[in-house]
Amino acid sequence: QVQLVESGGGLVQPGGSLRLSCAASGSIFNIYAMGWYRQAPGKQRELVARITSGGSTNYADSVKGRFTISRDNGKNTVHLQMNSLKPEDTAVYYCKADDYKGPYWGRGTQVTVSS
Repeated sequence: QVQLVESGGGLVQPGGSLRLSCAASGSIFNIYAMGWYRQAPGKQRELVARITSGGSTNYADSVKGRFTISRDNGKNTVHLQMNSLKPEDTAVYYCKADDYKGPYWGRGTQVTVSS
């Protein structure tokens, strides 16, 4: 019912910035939260940031103060502004949306932080 498409990933040097976007389509009317997760090779997928339909946000401790999650006025696109990037941020970043039926996942976008 919900389709998610991520964009904005790429290669960036340490200290640089990237802005990820996630566009939701389909039956988006009952989505109550969207978020970003990431998974590095050999690691478990972890929450990066999440925003609810009411605008509440939460972040992983490792990204607080560096990353900002936001949504557009129509609430069908969510962004993740990533500043002061570190090599430890290298991962595939996945968008997730939640409604009453459960989570929906995007296919992911690669973020690589390297000199």
